[in-house]
Amino acid sequence: MNTRTLTAALACLAALALVGCDPAATDAKPPAPATAEPSATPAATPSEEEGEPARPKTVPDFIGMGLQSAQDAAQAEGFSSLKSHDSSGRGRLQALDRNWKVCSQNIPAGTAASTRTTLDFGTVKLEETCPATDAKAPEAADGKMPDLVGESLKAARGALDPSTSITTTDAAQDRMVLLESNWQVCTQSPAAGAVLRGQPVEFTAVKFEEECP
Repeated sequence: MNTRTLTAALACLAALALVGCDPAATDAKPPAPATAEPSATPAATPSEEEGEPARPKTVPDFIGMGLQSAQDAAQAEGFSSLKSHDSSGRGRLQALDRNWKVCSQNIPAGTAASTRTTLDFGTVKLEETCPATDAKAPEAADGKMPDLVGESLKAARGALDPSTSITTTDAAQDRMVLLESNWQVCTQSPAAGAVLRGQPVEFTAVKFEEECP
């Protein structure tokens, strides 16, 4: 073998050795095909999109029940939209439901109503007597001052324009009026029937368990 042939053979062997040791020359597996990731939020079913159909239910008789018990019973029947108000007209809030009882309900007992119907209970405190009908809130009519004597200060304020300037004085002592629904109007100025022209209004008042002087 001549020198030229020997040199060519050695070069070929060296090239094969390099290829065998080079990691880049090894067979690489083809990348796996990409798969679609599942949606994070499942599609809503037709019933979920449209909501459950309202079911007609017979409204129970809640009158005479404690307010909390009436609310629990209504929810057990499927009525979840519930309201209550002060039947005395004083505008008191039912802060502690167990201290109130039901005097009236806006949907009469025995009536078939959708479970989406709002039930509104008229209430008074446990120690009070239910009125024959809910007291109607006073309101100004024909731009004239209503007769607000005997009404709660909260109801009296609600009967006037919200921009009205109102001054209240304790008719019995020198106390501050903190909760207007617990105070009743003794005197008012202007008098009932006076034309309202944006003038300030003055009330004297005492607590409901007290008598006006």
